[in-house]
Amino acid sequence: MGKTKSAATDHIEEKPVTKEVTEKIVTTESTEKKHEDTEKSVQDSSKSETLVVAVSSVVASLAQDESRRASLEDQLKRALADYRNLERRVDDERKLLSQLSSIILIEKLLPILDNLESAQKHLNDQGLEMVIKQFKDVLAQEGVEEIPAEGVQFDPKLHEAIEVIEGQNDGKIVKVVAKGYKINDKVIRPVKVAVERTKVDQAAEQKAQSGKEFGDYA
Repeated sequence: MGKTKSAATDHIEEKPVTKEVTEKIVTTESTEKKHEDTEKSVQDSSKSETLVVAVSSVVASLAQDESRRASLEDQLKRALADYRNLERRVDDERKLLSQLSSIILIEKLLPILDNLESAQKHLNDQGLEMVIKQFKDVLAQEGVEEIPAEGVQFDPKLHEAIEVIEGQNDGKIVKVVAKGYKINDKVIRPVKVAVERTKVDQAAEQKAQSGKEFGDYA
């Protein structure tokens, strides 16, 4: 009995693996690998897209922050510029107000100086001369200057002609009737002067005046 089973087993032959079976196995494995690779590729692609979106979002946010920062910086610069302009304007107005106040006060003091100088011409007093000098020193400290006049050409911006004298030098100032003063190139009081005028100019003016009067009558 035992010998019979052994003999039967010995007669079982192992079937060789055919080429078709091998190719089928290889194909199956290849398909599975391709499927795995595809899934991995899809996952990697999805991760890449997610990363790109995240990076783009961060970049956009940074760009907005930079834009806001630039806008705020520009607003700050403009505000500072406006403040400086306002500060400068207020300072200029303060200086102008101070100057106007000084001019008003000086205009009131000048007649007193005129009276002192007029009195000194008659008295020739040393003490009075010292007072006049101190008076002028105080005015000089405030920027007050006497306007030069005698011997110079008449300038309507600085001089006021109250007398015309016939002479050879037309427009030349020959006499100062009342002194004039200025402060920081601003005339406080023009110099009252006598101006020299040639005879020809006077005749031409009289002729022009006569022609005007004749035209008025016509």
